[in-house]
Amino acid sequence: MAEIENVLLLAGDALLYFAALAALLGARDRIGLGPFFCALGVLHFLETYLASIFYVTLPFGIVASPGSTVLFAGKLMLLLLLYIREDAVVVRQPIYGLLFGNVLVFALGFILRHHNVLPIAEGRSADFVFLDEMGGLMVWGTAILFLDCIIIILLYERTRAWFGGHVFVRLLLSSAAVLTFDQAAFFAGLNFLTGAGLPVLIGGWIAKMGAVALYSVLGTLYLTRYDRPLGRRAVPRLRDVFDTLTYRERYESLLARTGCDALTGALDRHSLEAYGRRAVDSAAAAGRPLSLLLIDLDHFKGFNDRFGHAAGDRLLRQVAHDIMAASRLSDFTYRFGGEEFVVIADGVGGADATEHAEHIRAAVAAARDPAGGQITVSIGVASCGRDATDYDDLFAVADRRLYEAKQSGRNRVIGPLTK
Repeated sequence: MAEIENVLLLAGDALLYFAALAALLGARDRIGLGPFFCALGVLHFLETYLASIFYVTLPFGIVASPGSTVLFAGKLMLLLLLYIREDAVVVRQPIYGLLFGNVLVFALGFILRHHNVLPIAEGRSADFVFLDEMGGLMVWGTAILFLDCIIIILLYERTRAWFGGHVFVRLLLSSAAVLTFDQAAFFAGLNFLTGAGLPVLIGGWIAKMGAVALYSVLGTLYLTRYDRPLGRRAVPRLRDVFDTLTYRERYESLLARTGCDALTGALDRHSLEAYGRRAVDSAAAAGRPLSLLLIDLDHFKGFNDRFGHAAGDRLLRQVAHDIMAASRLSDFTYRFGGEEFVVIADGVGGADATEHAEHIRAAVAAARDPAGGQITVSIGVASCGRDATDYDDLFAVADRRLYEAKQSGRNRVIGPLTK
């Protein structure tokens, strides 16, 4: 009976924790993200303390701690929700803050032990052994958290291609995978510092999987019912997420050095003329594959006529973001003009280029336009070497294939070796 009571109490802890932190996250437009970050930081100490010393028994002999089961699993889910509703730049702020603060705790604890302390009451003195243990665990746990956040975001974005808009499945799979890794990594440090045994590893993992299921339900409700965006925000490209989290922002640096289309955020036509020609010449000289993807938004004029130019602009931004999200880090996306975009995919040719374009087409088609209808694009693909060896001819081949895709019914890709 006590085991069932512990399960219910853990569920109550999780509901309270998530509801309170999610409310702060949802109020960020009114009160900023400072309260949310501060609350995470305050609870970080309690999380580590409980994970090191406070364990309860659950049914079937499972041993688990509210610190790792409720607080850490919940924190990771909330950071993923923060990424989904904001971006990777925002997510890295609390992670680096926690890591810096924990290292500082460890350093200050080392200095404090050299003070001449005045006891204020008999039997009361600072427990520096405990402080060292907690400091070490917090530094170790935050270093793992850094990796956890990178992996969970990459997995969440990767599962977009498999499950599309099924948020619950994507939250569940990405969280389960990352918390499995985290349990093994944190246990290594816990075992080293406290001597925790194997039941803590196994029981903690089982309890975390239960927490994953609960938090995935709560996270889905948060995203679909409570914090629904007014408009679709930019979805970063998968490999750019890793760059952003690790301060290697190659794409942002490129935008700073070259022209950027003010409406969509893609590179502009002037940049295409400058870079595209150099890229094709370089690939042709080296015998390296390169492909040009010419992308046209289907039925855009009709959409503009029905809903107006403001809605048309929002749709163009959305399509540009979806194209960049589905592209590789090494790809460059340009707005050629009107509703046409160009992707230069260096290192990809032939059937692989057609497959890459199909991935982009499917990613756009998985979304909905601001009016709730399906968005589709037609794509013509041309590969350097196979189709042409200079930029103008390559573009002409892609344009001819785009026309063929339009004439064949739209929402399709025509490229090298298209069947």
